Amino acid sequence: MANRIESGLTDEILPLLQKEQYVLLSTIDFELGTPNVNAISWIYAPDAQTIRFTIDNRSRIIQNIKANEGVVLTLIANGSTYSIAGTAQIIVEKLEDVPLKLALLELDVKEVRDVMFYGAKMSTQPKYEKTYDAQAAAKLDHQVMQAMKRG
Repeated sequence: MANRIESGLTDEILPLLQKEQYVLLSTIDFELGTPNVNAISWIYAPDAQTIRFTIDNRSRIIQNIKANEGVVLTLIANGSTYSIAGTAQIIVEKLEDVPLKLALLELDVKEVRDVMFYGAKMSTQPKYEKTYDAQAAAKLDHQVMQAMKRG
């Protein structure tokens, strides 16, 4: 996809966003008017034009999106880096059947760009591990994913 602009998620990217995935979420800070970047992982793309994600409903991200719905998700995968831009809205203020106070948001994908600089490729994909109880993490991940799939 290098040097191409797509209007939706490609067949290569879509499956990557149908499971927990490390991405960066960029919003515009509602007070400062400057970019604000957060790492998130609860993400689910039901189709090529839509990405759902969950965040703590007390997060500054909520206030930022209420003030300016333009967002960018950055995905590092398939040897490259992708900028996924669009508008986000809050779908549910508090997800049911999930023990945390999580909001469900939905991104309407407008543009996908391969933003990797010329002559390079990512040699590894970012990896992370949960630092709390593995069994509790797996249960919570399952609950959140099911809630995102239901919308």
